[in-house]
Amino acid sequence: MSNGSLSGPKALGAFLRAQREMLAPERVGLPAAGRRRTSGLRREELAQLSRISTTWYTWIEQGREVSVSPAALVRLAVALQLAPAARDYLFNLANVKDPDKQPEALPLGAQVTAALQYMDCPAYLLDGVWNVLDWNAQAQGLFRGWLGEEPQPNLLRFMFVNPLAKQLVVDWPERARRVVAEFRAESSHYSQEMMRELVMQLCRDSREFERWWTQQAVMAREGGERRFHHATTGQEITYQQQTFHPALHQEFKLVMLIPADTGDGHTPG
Repeated sequence: MSNGSLSGPKALGAFLRAQREMLAPERVGLPAAGRRRTSGLRREELAQLSRISTTWYTWIEQGREVSVSPAALVRLAVALQLAPAARDYLFNLANVKDPDKQPEALPLGAQVTAALQYMDCPAYLLDGVWNVLDWNAQAQGLFRGWLGEEPQPNLLRFMFVNPLAKQLVVDWPERARRVVAEFRAESSHYSQEMMRELVMQLCRDSREFERWWTQQAVMAREGGERRFHHATTGQEITYQQQTFHPALHQEFKLVMLIPADTGDGHTPG
C-alpha cells in the first residue's frame, strides 16, 4: 500500500522511480538500453547526472526520511527532463518551493474576463498583487465611486487609501486587518519586487496598513460573509464571498459576492 501513498517520502520515491524508469538512456546521451533489465536509467546513472551520491539518491527513492534540498530537486528535475506539470508535482511532493519557478506568463484567456459579464452578482478578477483586472456591472454598482473611476484599481489601495472603503465596508477595521494578514500569506508566491513596491507604498500612505503589516499576522484567504453599506441608500447588504482560480492561472482570483438569503427565501435587491 505504501506505493499508493499520495504524499510524503514514499510518494516522492515512487514518483522519482517511475520517472527514472521511463527515461530512455539515449535521451540523456547514454548508450541505448540493449540488454538492460529495464529500458530506463539506472539509479547510479541518474545520481551521476544529478550530481548527488548514489546512496543518497537510493534512500530518497526508497522513501526514507531524508532531507532533499531545492537545489538537488532542481538537478533531478533537469536530469529527468520533467515537463512543467511533472516538475511542479515533484516539488509539491517534497514540500519544497521550486527556486526557479516564475509566475505564469500565459495570456489570460478572453473567456475568463467574458465570464464576469454572465454573472448576475458582483464579480471581479484580481491578479497576484490584487490589482482589479476586470469586473462586471454589478461590482461597479457596489463599488460606485471606485471601480470605473480609477484607471488601475487595486483592492489593497482601495481598502487603505480610498476614504470610500471606510464608508462602504461594514466593520472596516476588522475586515482591513484580516485583508493585510491574507495578503501576507500570499506575498511569498509572486513577484517579490512587485510585492515589495506595493507594501512600501501602502506603509507610506496608510498608518493602519503599516501597523498591521508589522504585526506579521498570516491568514488564509477564505470566503464567508461580507457586509457593505449600499452606496446610495446606506442600507446594509450581506454577501457570501466565493473565490476561484482560473485553470492555468493560479495567480489570478475570480471573486464572486453572492447575495445572502434574507430569511424569507429572497435575496436583497
